[in-house]
Amino acid sequence: MAWKNLQQTTLVDAMLIEHEALKELDDVHELIDWSKIESLLAGLHSSPRGEKARPPLMMFKALLLQSWYALSDPALEKQLARDLLFRRFIGLSISESVPDHSTLWRFRQLLEKQSLMNALLTAINDQLTEQGLYIKSDEVSFIDASVIEAKQCRPHKRADASTTQDPDAAWNVKAGSDGKSKSTYGYKAHINVDEEGLIKALAYSAGNVHDSNHFSTLT
Repeated sequence: MAWKNLQQTTLVDAMLIEHEALKELDDVHELIDWSKIESLLAGLHSSPRGEKARPPLMMFKALLLQSWYALSDPALEKQLARDLLFRRFIGLSISESVPDHSTLWRFRQLLEKQSLMNALLTAINDQLTEQGLYIKSDEVSFIDASVIEAKQCRPHKRADASTTQDPDAAWNVKAGSDGKSKSTYGYKAHINVDEEGLIKALAYSAGNVHDSNHFSTLT
């Protein structure tokens, strides 16, 4: 079977009134390089005979939502049918019917059969980790860090030859908006915020510690 093309926006979609609630997953969606995921799905068998199937990338996005929101196949089908947020994330027009629970099950089985599921999930998780994002059931957390310069940041020598630099701090190198690297001797404040920007957890470290090292303590 061949794949359906669901990329074209319909008149019904164009008439939708925009609302911030529909954009809650946009930041997550934009952080992922979907072309890399699509290339992993390119090897899925597609026969020219029979009814056209739904695009593999769209179906995989639906399975991601299922995992993140801890939904069964029937529950995912219902959520896709009634939730514009979910449709927006997977790229399904409101004029299109949703994949039923058996279709979702068969697609997941196809990924498992071709040993693609683990590779796809690893690719997604690796991309999100690089962007400082952590997702668990029904909750999205953005992990970011602010660099704080140490009060004693200059390597001056004392009379006894010891340095005046704060011994607990470390160098942090970060690319600035102008493309140039900026070095700061100090600390990092690792912050976990939800989609609305509310701080859920906070941790401090030396300036050279990567955000991913604090995922377990911040979530």
